[in-house]
Amino acid sequence: MASVADLFDMLSSLQLFAVGETRVTAGRLLGLVLIIVLSWWVAYALERGLARVAAMHARAGMSQSAMYALGRIARYLVWIVGSLLGLSYIGFDLSSLAIIGGALGVGIGFGLQNIFSNLISGVIILLEKTLKVGDFVDLQSGVVGRVAEINMRYTRITTNDAVDIIVPNSEFINGRVINWTYGELVRRLHVPFGVAYGSDKVRVRDAALAAAAQVPATVRDDTRHPEVWLVGFGDSSLDFELVVWVGEAGVISPARTQAAFLWALETELKRSGIEIPFPQRDLNFRGGRVEVSLAPAVSVPVADGAGGVV
Repeated sequence: MASVADLFDMLSSLQLFAVGETRVTAGRLLGLVLIIVLSWWVAYALERGLARVAAMHARAGMSQSAMYALGRIARYLVWIVGSLLGLSYIGFDLSSLAIIGGALGVGIGFGLQNIFSNLISGVIILLEKTLKVGDFVDLQSGVVGRVAEINMRYTRITTNDAVDIIVPNSEFINGRVINWTYGELVRRLHVPFGVAYGSDKVRVRDAALAAAAQVPATVRDDTRHPEVWLVGFGDSSLDFELVVWVGEAGVISPARTQAAFLWALETELKRSGIEIPFPQRDLNFRGGRVEVSLAPAVSVPVADGAGGVV
């Protein structure tokens, strides 16, 4: 025991460096490291504990997103408190942090404003309930995917192709965000298609409705049912839209859902004998004369000796 006490006395008296009038010894530096490690461990355990509580009481109506936000905020608070306690332990005067805060303010003004903006935006996102882990979002920048993680500086979005995209939090606050799974989980989808001029509109409608019935994502109830709209007269086609309501599975996979409806539409239109047009152009010649001559047919031999005409 005496040797351990002697070791502590030696560490406490061994000065490593000084900051102003504050002498930083090996013992105090070791204590700072222990306090920071302990605060990180407590923060991690607290966040995991809140996540377990939310998972256990999910059926009782407890909001997992709210507990997630609470856990993140609690973790950051524990980190801050632990850091302040560690600085106080090694002898720093915490009142001098006002000077450091002023220096940080100057730094923010000269180039750290984006980082500071992302940190504040992260706090706003965690406190609000408009965005949570698991939501399927469409950002103004073109990023589309599911929210996998919300941090203080950034949010991780996972696309349907399993690609993780790191998005600064300020983009959620300053830009337009479409949250497809916020509140109502049923959304209306417009699937455009065209048919040849002269097609029977009633047969087109019946074929499109039959196609909608084949896609499992289609939602049909008393207030939501598929519709077929004639929306325009194109250069080569009558332009229609199949308007359907789809559930969450269809909402979070828009490209796959669109492909499923187009597949069913092509099948039903072909079965009904309805032509899907291709672009056509009419050439009109004004004045002058156009002569068209066709080359005579030429007989050429083929491999088996039979004659052929080209």
